Amino acid sequence: MVSVLFIFVFTLTIAQLTHANLPGTWELLVSNAGIASMHTAVTRYNTVVLLDRTNIGPSRRMLPRGHCRNDPNDVVLKRDCYAHSVVLDLNTNEIRPLMILTDTWCSSGQFLPDGSLLHTGGDMDGLRKIRMFHPCEGDGFCDWVELKDAELVNGRWYATNQILPDGSVAIVGGRATSTIEYYPPRRNGPVLFPFLADVEDKQMDNLYPYVHLLPNGCLFIFANCKAVLYDYEANKVVRDYPPLDGGPRNYPSAGSSAMLALQGDYSTAVIVVCGGAQYGAFIERSTDTPAHGSCGRIVATAPDPVWEMEDMPFGRVMGDMVMLPTGEVLIINGAQAGTQGFEMASNPCLYPLLYRPDQPLGLRFMTLNPGTVPRMYHSTANLLPDGRVLIAGSNPHYFYKFKAEFPTELRIEAFSPEYLSLDRANIRPVIEGIPEMVRFGERFDVSVSVSLPVVGIVEVNFGSAPFATHSFSQGQRLVKLAVTSAFPDGDRSYKIQCTAPPNGMVAPPGYYMAFAVNQGVPSIARWVQLVA
Repeated sequence: MVSVLFIFVFTLTIAQLTHANLPGTWELLVSNAGIASMHTAVTRYNTVVLLDRTNIGPSRRMLPRGHCRNDPNDVVLKRDCYAHSVVLDLNTNEIRPLMILTDTWCSSGQFLPDGSLLHTGGDMDGLRKIRMFHPCEGDGFCDWVELKDAELVNGRWYATNQILPDGSVAIVGGRATSTIEYYPPRRNGPVLFPFLADVEDKQMDNLYPYVHLLPNGCLFIFANCKAVLYDYEANKVVRDYPPLDGGPRNYPSAGSSAMLALQGDYSTAVIVVCGGAQYGAFIERSTDTPAHGSCGRIVATAPDPVWEMEDMPFGRVMGDMVMLPTGEVLIINGAQAGTQGFEMASNPCLYPLLYRPDQPLGLRFMTLNPGTVPRMYHSTANLLPDGRVLIAGSNPHYFYKFKAEFPTELRIEAFSPEYLSLDRANIRPVIEGIPEMVRFGERFDVSVSVSLPVVGIVEVNFGSAPFATHSFSQGQRLVKLAVTSAFPDGDRSYKIQCTAPPNGMVAPPGYYMAFAVNQGVPSIARWVQLVA
């Protein structure tokens, strides 16, 4: 008995030490946000919009007096006085309720060039709705607005939005919707996009397609296990990519996807797709079918592109891929078995991974410090301006359910990558001066201060603020600017000459988090508006 106890204590101690020595730290930001966030976006005012769905019954946050929603078709609440969206002020960690009028279940979104959040579709009475959120300071009173003069032509449930070089937005697909339409609406309305119907299978697997705007102006669109290069101006598929091995990768079998940082002459775009559920897990409602552990990587702009395969340390379904300011990718959230859907996954994947794209094949993944809160179906991850990653949501139940193996999760956490560790504080740059607005191709100066002398190049990188939902960050991109060497400009101060992205194909117009990155350590970002 003593020996068994010794082995148990020894094993537990080793496990604790192993966890403690893994990179990254966790912190609790909000113990009760009132809602489980299914969709999350960070605004230029350093606030975070969190959004659930309306027909989910009572949340844990009330709307202000007199702001109830009346819906005779709601099977749970005909008069709904509960908030299903909130805004988080990152300066105070305070939560303010927001009001949405129609169902936002499994909807899509994207920031417009003026910083407004365009939000489209949903289910039931929200299927064709277009909503707008004009963000404000943390102590303001901005709220959701439903457009009365415009709506979607096709209902959009499980669609994907992508901002285009001219600042308009493509709204791609949705359940039983193999079309693409645009905001602002185009004269000819939606256009047929048969690719989505062609890749649909018996469990769908073509929902929430992965859409990436390439620097050549075309869209890389991935659904199920296939991808095409789409010229949206000509409404023409100009290339079929080879299939990605390993089974389906999109909802309801979703892994995740990211386009790696654009840099150099911006002529090369690399797409990564990681994880997913095995085909059949959704149909069979199997919670214990192991998830994929494979990743495919493809140079989407190459003359003869092929998928390069590698394996993650863990199988993962419902993971989120977050572009960090350094150009590395954080893979976080999800489960190691099952599929997307209500109560259809098990074995939460608590270990984040760092994907290091510049490392050789086989050495790109680093396992990070695990969290303690399972983040399963309907969880999100978003980069914050200070370099942390905000983690929210997880509700694998049709309604809110707190007595369950994986309960509805109202806590909001932040994960700090290793670059924010205290031993790197003396090389962390501070942006002292940067223009609030720059034009395509404009040359401008950035002033930074650093405690220790600068050695090498200080990068200046523009990171978008995507709309995160269902394991994919819509509109996510990181652009590394052309910069000169940092030259001294006073005590511990340096000046860097930068050149803004050349056009909207490389970086669509809008607000970006501008990070200075010194030896792999990012500054706190300053918001910069990029305009034509």
